[in-house]
Amino acid sequence: MVPITSNVLESLRQRSHFGFLIVCSIAVPIGMSVWSSLINNYAVEQIGFTGLENGIMQSLREVPGFLAFTAVFILLVCREQTFVIVFLAVFGLGITLTGFFPTVYGLYFTVVLMSIGFHYLETGRQSLALQWLPKGDAPRLLGKLISIGAMASFITYGLLWVILELTSIDYYLVYLIGGGAVLVCALVLKAHFPRIESEVVQRKQIILRSRYWLYYALTFFSGARRQIYVAFAGFLLVEKFGYSVENMALLLLINHVVNYLFAERMGAWIGRVSERTALTVEYIGLIGVFVSYAFVESALLAGGLYVIDHFFFVLAIAIKTYFQKIADPADIASTVSVSFTINHMAAVVIPALLGIAWLTSHSIVFLIGAAFAFCSLVLARFVPRNPTQGHETLLSPRIGPPEVLGEVTR
Repeated sequence: MVPITSNVLESLRQRSHFGFLIVCSIAVPIGMSVWSSLINNYAVEQIGFTGLENGIMQSLREVPGFLAFTAVFILLVCREQTFVIVFLAVFGLGITLTGFFPTVYGLYFTVVLMSIGFHYLETGRQSLALQWLPKGDAPRLLGKLISIGAMASFITYGLLWVILELTSIDYYLVYLIGGGAVLVCALVLKAHFPRIESEVVQRKQIILRSRYWLYYALTFFSGARRQIYVAFAGFLLVEKFGYSVENMALLLLINHVVNYLFAERMGAWIGRVSERTALTVEYIGLIGVFVSYAFVESALLAGGLYVIDHFFFVLAIAIKTYFQKIADPADIASTVSVSFTINHMAAVVIPALLGIAWLTSHSIVFLIGAAFAFCSLVLARFVPRNPTQGHETLLSPRIGPPEVLGEVTR
């Protein structure tokens, strides 16, 4: 009876963990879909934004991501589960208030508030996922969370389309409803999920370990690749091929449907073939995508590349599970927060520099993207087929966990 009871309790505990992550995975895409789908129209129509104000707003939006390493200091005064709930509420509050401050500085304020909530929430959410999910099934479960988030985005976009087509609802009401839904999710997490004790106490300090160098490098180039997609892939479709708002909305819906259908399966595939193989496939594919972007002349093919490019984000699960396997369990919260900052280093520099290159030729931008993907491919080949503590890269001999090696925090 004891083993049976123990197994039941463990199953209930894991369901509670995963249920918490599911609510987060629903709340974030609801809020972000509402905010992002309306922000450009709201800024131009209601506030009179020009390119200058929009550029400032986008830069301000990225600052909290760059400062995400400071999340570890907040964990000195609150538990990580509480941290996630609080910043989910901040994220929702920022969206809720967006329509109530129709001025340039008012929008700057709400964007920064929303972004603080989003980036700190994502830091905590990823940390808890790596702590709570079992290593053997983590890729599949992370894929399932992406799938759930994709369906939440799809439903949100669909409801937005219906509401905006059939009514003349004010922007502030849409933001109020979207942000309110996120706040409700935060209340659900607070009220219906018990206090979940972490099996390993997390270190409350900034940690940079030399043995995590490959994870840091993969994270940086992943951020660089994301910025090219966000800043330039959609822009290419609009500028060169004349995609309308409706065309872009359709592509976004296709992206969410594809992720809903295949993200969990791709996560399970990563678990079967290893992170090394998955990352290799991703980066070879991305080289092909970026080179194709550089020379594509067909509007239909360009749209297809946009969908494929977005789908490759699913394979980035492999970077997270690679770190989960090599990490000292007590390092996860701190290192994830540091990795957000590393990821956003690219966001601060790359759009501006490549924007200048775009004025000469869009092909240059995407060929640089192909070069980034090639660098990632080279790095991916250093990932062991079975990474563990003490064997983090192919350059690391199998000589035991880092505690034996006497590695120190830098």
